[in-house]
Amino acid sequence: MKRTLMAGGLLLAMTSVAAAQEAPVIEVLKQASCGCCGGWVAAMQEAGFTLNVRNVSGEELYAAKEASGFSDDLWACHTGTVAGYTVEGHVPAREIIRLLEERPAGLGIATPGMPTGSPGMEYGNEREAFDVVFVNLDRSQQVYASYPGN
Repeated sequence: MKRTLMAGGLLLAMTSVAAAQEAPVIEVLKQASCGCCGGWVAAMQEAGFTLNVRNVSGEELYAAKEASGFSDDLWACHTGTVAGYTVEGHVPAREIIRLLEERPAGLGIATPGMPTGSPGMEYGNEREAFDVVFVNLDRSQQVYASYPGN
């Protein structure tokens, strides 16, 4: 029985490694001084994503935000890209996974601002209500997911 469990565990580990190697990498631009960005990166890593993180100047970060096609009301502290989509701000892993599974035609998703309780913005049990916004190719916006507050 011990062999079976060990073999099963080895198989599971090999499957996880193979899946991680096939998953798209999230490229993240952030400023070195931003701690909440580091919290979001850690949350995405815990969710199984691989991230390439670059600490950049504010000027380079804002240029990337402008290039994304997202309006500045959607901007937050860090900007990521994955599989051709922009991921702006403290977007939960669940919505990134959904985006990558559904592959809708659009520019990407954003969690505007820095809502308390979003990934990287945890503060005890406090949670602000917030939306994840999908940006269409024509730059129009729609709510992609809503998270309740408490």
